[in-house]
Order: sequence, then C-alpha cells, then structure tokens
Amino acid sequence: MNFYFSAANTLDRLDTKQGSIKGVLATLPEKDRKRTAALVIETLKYKTVLSDVIKECKLLSTEKKVTTLNLALVLVHDLLLRGGIQAGDGPVKQAILRHKTRLQGEFTKLKIKRGAKSNDDLAQVGDERANLIPRYVRVNTNLWSVEEAVRSLLESGMHLGDPFQTITDFAKDEHVPDLLLFSPKKTFHDHAAYKSGKLILQDKASCFPPLVLNPPSSHNAVVIDATAAPGNKTTYLSALMHNKGKLYAFERDKRRFQTLKTMVAKATCKNVHPVNDDFLAVDANDETYGNATHILLDPSCSGSGIVNRLDYLLETEEENDSKEERLAKLASFQLMMIKHAMKFPHVQRIVYSTCSVHSTENEHVVREALASDECRAGKFTLAPRESVLPSWSRRGIAAEMEGSQGDAQGLIRCLPGEDATNGFFVSCFMRGSEEGQINKRKAEDAVASQAGAAAPQAKRRKKQKQKVTKV
Repeated sequence: MNFYFSAANTLDRLDTKQGSIKGVLATLPEKDRKRTAALVIETLKYKTVLSDVIKECKLLSTEKKVTTLNLALVLVHDLLLRGGIQAGDGPVKQAILRHKTRLQGEFTKLKIKRGAKSNDDLAQVGDERANLIPRYVRVNTNLWSVEEAVRSLLESGMHLGDPFQTITDFAKDEHVPDLLLFSPKKTFHDHAAYKSGKLILQDKASCFPPLVLNPPSSHNAVVIDATAAPGNKTTYLSALMHNKGKLYAFERDKRRFQTLKTMVAKATCKNVHPVNDDFLAVDANDETYGNATHILLDPSCSGSGIVNRLDYLLETEEENDSKEERLAKLASFQLMMIKHAMKFPHVQRIVYSTCSVHSTENEHVVREALASDECRAGKFTLAPRESVLPSWSRRGIAAEMEGSQGDAQGLIRCLPGEDATNGFFVSCFMRGSEEGQINKRKAEDAVASQAGAAAPQAKRRKKQKQKVTKV
C-alpha cells in the first residue's frame, strides 16, 4: 500500500499548492516516479467524477481506515478504471472492496447521466493547442554533437521529414541550432539517449532565454542562473559555455534543489555550481558571485502561456479581481529580481523571461525596470532586436511599451496555437558599455562591407591604368 499512500501524499501537496504538477512529481524518488506520476495524473483527470462517486457511496464517513479523500481517490481510481487495486490484502484495501458493487453502480449511473460512451469521455481534457506543439528535444552538446545525434536517430530507423505526418519523422529547428522536432505523440522516457543525458526534453521557447543571454565560453567566465530548477535552462547555458567557466545555479526550495542537482549531474555539466539559496539574498558585491557578467532571470510567473502543461488539472475558476491581484504581486516580485540583478557591478547582460502571455508580467515589468534607479545607475538599456534572436518574427507589443516600436522590437513573444510553442516572453537588458561595443562592431562591419565592395573597383581601375601605361 505504500505506493498508494505516496500518490495520496503527492495529491495532498498539490492541494496545498506546494508547486506545479510537473515540479512536485520531479521531487519524487526516481525509482517510483514514473508509476506514481502516472497514477497521480490519471486520478486528477477523473477527480471530479471519482469524488462524486465516493460521496454518493458515503465511503469516507463509513470507513475510518480510509483517512483522506485523496487516498480514497487513488484506490477507487484503480478499482474502477484499472481493473483492481494493485496491493496485497490489508485493512485499507478491504475497506474499499466492501463497497465495490456500490462504487461500480454509482460510476455506471454517472456515465449514463453524462451521456458518456466510454470512460475516456469522463476525463478532463487539456488545451487543444497543445496538439499543435511538436515534441522538442535538445541535443546536449556537452556529450555529443547535433550531427552525431541525427546520425544515431537515422540509424535507429527514424527519418528526417515532417514530424506531424508520422511518428518516425523528425526535423531540425530553424531558430535553435541544438533543437530537434518530433511528433507530439513521440515519447522519450525509455530512450537510451534520454536516459544517459544526451537528449533533453525542452520546449523551444524555453531555449530562447539562454540563446539570448549568449554567455561567454571562456575559462574565466562567471554566469548566474538566478532561478534554476528544474534545470533545463541551466544545462543549456552550460552547453553554450562549452562546460567552461563557472555557472552558479540558484534554487531556494530544497526539494527543487535536489531535482536541479540530479539534472545537472545527468547532463554532465562540469561548470555548474548549484546553490541552495535565494538569489535576492545574495550580496551583489560578494567576492564569489559579484564578478558575474551574465545573469538569467526566469522567476515565478502565472504560467498562463503553458498550454501543454498538466496544471489545467488543478485550475479552478477565479474572480477577476483575485486574478489581477495575483498578477500584480507576481509583477512586483519579478521587477524586484531585475533590479537586484542590475546591482551586480560587472554584469553586462541580463535576460528576463516568463512563460506568461500577460503584459502585466511582461512589457509592463520591463517598462518599470527601464524607469528604475537601478537601471539608470547601471546605465542599462533594452537590447536591440539584432542582438535578441532577430530571426524570430513575433515581437513585443508596442502599445504596452508606451508606443515605442523600437523597444517592442527588442522583445520576444511566443503565442500558443500560432508559433508551435508554449506562450513565452523574453527581454534582454544590456549595460551601456556593451551597447557601445555592439554599435562599434556594427560600424566596423559597415566600413568593412563598404571596403569589400570598393576593393574590386579599385583593382579594376588599377588594371585599366596599367593598360593605358602599356599602350
């Protein structure tokens, strides 16, 4: 019965909002995680139906051994939907089995009442836009190259093609060089390359912040990932740094910190230094962290852009006022994170991102950060489009940036249902000295380009002059 007690405890944690479904499941012991996660997710899909059945049977009031609703839910789920409770005989199992006939009868009555032709018709379904998002898999270049990964997949019987046509097709992403696309139905949890850390499941939009941060790949580099768990962005930063320098990955929650360490180890990130601490509590002038030149900020947000997440199973209707109040609190915290990052004396580049579609957490936070004393003191500006993934077409909303089209062009937005990703937002703050360096490089490139174009003409003139001389 320990398995069922563990699943019930996980549901208890979700009820008390100790994290997202994915985040809470990630903290489970690895040896039991897959089985427990499957039961938790399936129970949540049928929670409303199962709760009604349990209530009609008066199960909790008549069976004292079944101590909580969540314990009853996982046991009744397996009894009604999986052919039986997978545990040895004991007082708790017997308590459920005493009501087997009544439970099955109430479940059948409920199906008829709701016009359900099958059990699947009773399950809570997610956002249909999730079906438009491919299965994204990032090649961990700390362990092998994209070419090696592609060759391995081809040798396994897969084909380069259209992932939406067949489950055996995959493609290379046009914006993220280390990313591959597969059918949304393709699974990797049993794939050898995934188990060894060579392949990492990561949404495309989640790859954008590390790419935009563009961390240095030198032995003396110092980079910070301020809110690192579960570790997808951290491991990508490590790969972009070619496992060089020092990458400090902060995570204040102890359980999520353990998940972070596990993922970093699995991905063989030798330059990552996990830190179980709150980034906001770190002194910007600390001798260990104060030399950071690049900081990635992906703080807590509403998650409103995530359409293929599991948390729709936890959602309840909210009053508009409470929703706006929650967004305002999140925005205040997000702004605090940016302003703290701007205090680091050597930081040149700060990337701020969210998985939200709300301007309150996106453009408005960026706007407030640009108007802050910390921004003026550090001489930060918003990075121009040419240094923020310029090939991505969907940019920020100018009207939410007080009409500034230039500032809006420096922002990235991803729209679920239209961009084959989850909803996402990315911005980049750049210290004035780096902006000057970029403008200097642009000017030098322009001069070089003009010089390159003028060179052939000069050669032709020289040849013509030689011909005249010879005559």
